[in-house]
Amino acid sequence: MTRTPYAYLYDAVRTPFARFGGAFAGVRPDDLAAATLRAVVDRTGMDPAAIDEVVLGNANGAGEENRNVARMAALLAGLPVSVPGTTVNRLCGSSLDAAMIGSRTIETGDADIVLTGGVESMTRAPWVLPKPSRAYPAGDAELVSTTLGWRLVNPAMPQEWTVSLGESNEQLREIHGVSRERQDEFAARSHQLAHAAWEAGFYDDLVVAVPGTDLTTDEAVRPESTTRTLAELKPSFRKDGTITAGNASPLSDGAAAVLLGSAAAADRIGRDPQARIAARGGHALEPHRFGYAPVEAADKALTRAGISWSDVGAVELNEAFAVQSLICLDAWPIDPAIVNTAGGAIALGHPLGASGARILGTLAARMRAENHRWGVAALCIGVGQGLAVVLENEETA
Repeated sequence: MTRTPYAYLYDAVRTPFARFGGAFAGVRPDDLAAATLRAVVDRTGMDPAAIDEVVLGNANGAGEENRNVARMAALLAGLPVSVPGTTVNRLCGSSLDAAMIGSRTIETGDADIVLTGGVESMTRAPWVLPKPSRAYPAGDAELVSTTLGWRLVNPAMPQEWTVSLGESNEQLREIHGVSRERQDEFAARSHQLAHAAWEAGFYDDLVVAVPGTDLTTDEAVRPESTTRTLAELKPSFRKDGTITAGNASPLSDGAAAVLLGSAAAADRIGRDPQARIAARGGHALEPHRFGYAPVEAADKALTRAGISWSDVGAVELNEAFAVQSLICLDAWPIDPAIVNTAGGAIALGHPLGASGARILGTLAARMRAENHRWGVAALCIGVGQGLAVVLENEETA
């Protein structure tokens, strides 16, 4: 009986993440994605014709990234026209989903090398104008922003499902009893750890510059953030709420890429793998409870990997909001100190379609640097979903 081939992570890069309206405001999303694809090919020295498929995640797809941004970015990156591409939309989980799809493709034997990742320009996400049901309507029409959250909502959806992402997390905060102080402490930690990681050179091999821009580090990191300074910010979603611009991830622009391959692909890629894709997990619940979905997604992935939380040495959890991160950490039997030791999305930024690839690449780098065998990458997803991937560092096995 032939054993199912394993899928491995060989390389991961990303752009710096820019603030909304910041350093990448003039850069198209397909160009951001192309920069990361080109960087992977250049730094490995591999023949780009060896890539069997490009799979990229993107959450909006309403603007310049339309027409299948994976295919567009591959062409812009100079990959051979024979390399196909497909785009995945699972909102915030899009690029982690892309890696999951790529790993399955390798495990089935349909490909040996798959270049995955994702991109989002929340700055350049357009306003859309609904098409009228008949020509020349007499009334007004409203432009709708596609940057974030629900838009053009189907009236058949229950209203409690379609509240804003911030209101959803205020409700989770009430259910789980997470204080404003804990959220601000978590956010301050994110900024301080991100700054320390940059200063220590952790991100030097993970981040590549975007041609034509001057940004070399993540633009939203604020090392001066403390619990005291964050406590001065006003609530963003409720007058008496606890979620602020300081303890939630910022709107961001950026791209990330993750190179996956079979064990047999090492010679063509020109380097040894960094980690094995050991298992995957997904979970769904009520749309407005999306922040809690990573809990079960990660538990499923661990079960499929045949391990438990006690085996895990490193966790990368996307920090969409401090409150949803904290309720996940409270639900998992782990030491919070192993989570996001190089900072998280509250400090680094959260370009929706790129964040899953970012946390996966960061996790692999941490596992090597900190000598961990097992790690978990997980994130929550709007409309009530969560995804998780378990990595194994076989060098420590």
